Amino acid sequence: MDTSRLLRTTGTVIAAAGLLLSGCTPGSADPRAAASASGRSPAATAGPPAVPAALRPYYDQKLTWRHCGVAGFQCATLKAPLDYDKPGDGQEIELAVARKKATGPGKRLGSLVVNPGGPGGSGIGYLQAYAGIGYPAPVRAQYDMVSLDPRGVARSSPVECLTGPGMDAYTQVDQTPDDAAERVRLVAAFKSFAAGCEERSRRLLPHVSTVDAARDLDVLRAVLGDEKLTYVGASYGTFLGATYADLFPGRVGRLVLDGAMDPTRSALDLNRDQTAGFETAFRAFAADCAKQPDCPLGRGGPDQVATRLKQFFRTLDATPVPTGDPKRPLGESLATTGVIAALYDETAWPQLREAVAQAMDGDGAGLLSLADSYYEREPDGRYANLMYANAAVNCLDQPPAFAGPEAVEAALPSFEKASPVFGAGLAWAALNCTYWPVKATGSARSLSAEGAPPIVVVGTTRDPATPYQWAQALAGQLSSGVLLTYEGDGHTAYGRGSDCVDTAINHYLLDGTPPKPGQRCRPSQP
Repeated sequence: MDTSRLLRTTGTVIAAAGLLLSGCTPGSADPRAAASASGRSPAATAGPPAVPAALRPYYDQKLTWRHCGVAGFQCATLKAPLDYDKPGDGQEIELAVARKKATGPGKRLGSLVVNPGGPGGSGIGYLQAYAGIGYPAPVRAQYDMVSLDPRGVARSSPVECLTGPGMDAYTQVDQTPDDAAERVRLVAAFKSFAAGCEERSRRLLPHVSTVDAARDLDVLRAVLGDEKLTYVGASYGTFLGATYADLFPGRVGRLVLDGAMDPTRSALDLNRDQTAGFETAFRAFAADCAKQPDCPLGRGGPDQVATRLKQFFRTLDATPVPTGDPKRPLGESLATTGVIAALYDETAWPQLREAVAQAMDGDGAGLLSLADSYYEREPDGRYANLMYANAAVNCLDQPPAFAGPEAVEAALPSFEKASPVFGAGLAWAALNCTYWPVKATGSARSLSAEGAPPIVVVGTTRDPATPYQWAQALAGQLSSGVLLTYEGDGHTAYGRGSDCVDTAINHYLLDGTPPKPGQRCRPSQP
């Protein structure tokens, strides 16, 4: 189970699109210094700055669009410097871009760039599977729907780390070590993962920070012909969008940051906060499960349901159950990942009840399938590069949460207090960046985007992956942040069935009017 700070849109987990959380800020020690290097003085608050001469060829490039894969979509390749501090050294990276042109009728408003989160989620996959066909029709009518696979992700020079069999083994390592020998095996697994990334992706690893990706967004904006960036970012995509706004406030158009993260939180705090978020989501599931006739965890309140699930995890830790794949029995790590995957979206709760019931009867295939959806593992054993890119970005964006296993041991009580069911596993999962081969270039800090127009921040009160208080914090940090609250379950809110949320965001995207300060939406509210 490697779920450390993985923030994902719901479409990725159960269906087909693309998302773990990053720490905070830049690929430079100070993002304001990075902005200055990109042509913006730290005090600038209005008007787009001039583009430095060394970057002008990238901003002036022309995209060659071609039909690709899914009907109605076009694809192109965008070039960017591998290292924005050395844009003239001839080292470049190619980024895959896709769009679906505005359907009309009505005036075309420009491009709407979408990001599904992760880091590591494929923007193109998200666009083709959901955003380009599932966003509200009035929005698709007036915007060209656009996304790109961020650097290091999917089609954009992907970070690679392990083979399929190697990743299978990695996902089965016990992440709740009971003794010194199990702890040694877990540390060895993290070291092996990091070494594989260094061996296969050495050139890329220093250049996949969120600041690098935000600078790529600005190149994309210019090449698309848009004076300002209009953007919807989900989960980790909110951090990417807020980073962009802080670097380029004069180029901000209409930004929606849905399922927001708090960039002031350290890696340790982010992981612990997210652990509490999964506990909140699990308790909502548990309360619902106890009311259902098919609940495999019995009656009683959330505490009783949680106790039974934790006992079942302990049973699997000692004796995994078959899944139909002799090389991949269902142990505690895969089972925990399967449960967490379903907590992203309340519509997956019936599937989770069935999968847990089957596992308790000795068939772990259902929970294994949920875990595979989380890791983006194909039936033939191949993995998408989600988890590789995820680690590469996170470990560059912030210093590691822990200096070593002893620090994890010291923090276990606080993680287990945050979540009696998931705390220990998520604490140990946060050790993944400790052995990373590239030193972090970012750190936790506030993003204010001084001078930007209103930016809409959306928070869901029982969001498992991005706790509601993160949205409150980000909206308060942004100089023009406007908080829209959804009082419900699941990860992110836009396009997930709330007419209230969709109407407010559509209104903002189409005519620029943000929600009223303090607006709150409920599941049944029109």
